[in-house]
Amino acid sequence: MLIRSWDRGDEAEWRAWLAEGRDFGLLAANGGPGEGPVLVPTHFLLDAERGEILLHLAAPNPLLAAVRADPEVTLAVTDGYAFAPGHWRGAPGTPTSYYASVHFHCTAEVVESATGKAEILNRQLAHFQPETPEVRVVPGEGELARQLPGLRGLRLTVKEVRAKFKYDDKKPAESQYAIADRLAERADGPGRGRDQYGAARAQLLRRHQRRTAGPRTAAVLPDDSPRSDLSRSARPRADRPSATG
Repeated sequence: MLIRSWDRGDEAEWRAWLAEGRDFGLLAANGGPGEGPVLVPTHFLLDAERGEILLHLAAPNPLLAAVRADPEVTLAVTDGYAFAPGHWRGAPGTPTSYYASVHFHCTAEVVESATGKAEILNRQLAHFQPETPEVRVVPGEGELARQLPGLRGLRLTVKEVRAKFKYDDKKPAESQYAIADRLAERADGPGRGRDQYGAARAQLLRRHQRRTAGPRTAAVLPDDSPRSDLSRSARPRADRPSATG
């Protein structure tokens, strides 16, 4: 995706955004010759300190064959999206989309062993249903263990993170506040997408407050500023936005 200097998110920002409960994304792997990418919507567990993402899939899932052929994958998490009509944004009246999106570019490893799969499942269970600590997978014991042969684990080693928060941050304060009022009207009005308009408004105001809070957040980053540093063991390369996206 194209990331402009004014809508780039740093590590602290995207970490906080994900920690609000965003642990469901779209995992993409490269398809075979003449095919498009293989996409799987999935819950995931991010371990930012280790620089890895854990998840599991059913053994017949076609994404697993794609990963075995080419382990380079991308996991995308997108939320807080809304359509902004051109007349909201002033001259020249160009409409746009607002959204927040974080992309993890990773190398994937298929986990085949019962012990490895149980470890991934138990870490996911501890995250997604902490209210049932007694429900855990022990290889060779119980109903959950009997389902292990039909599953495969995936461990994604994060190589770089690209985060974009696209909410017209380059516009002056009065323009952003006016757009926030428009988003509030859509959020309170009839029709579809009300929750997303509310979420987009919250992100727009949060970004504006962050940008104007002080010298560190007010500065517009240059186009060659570094990408988010996920962890000491997974330092991403310099961020140079592509010409398309």
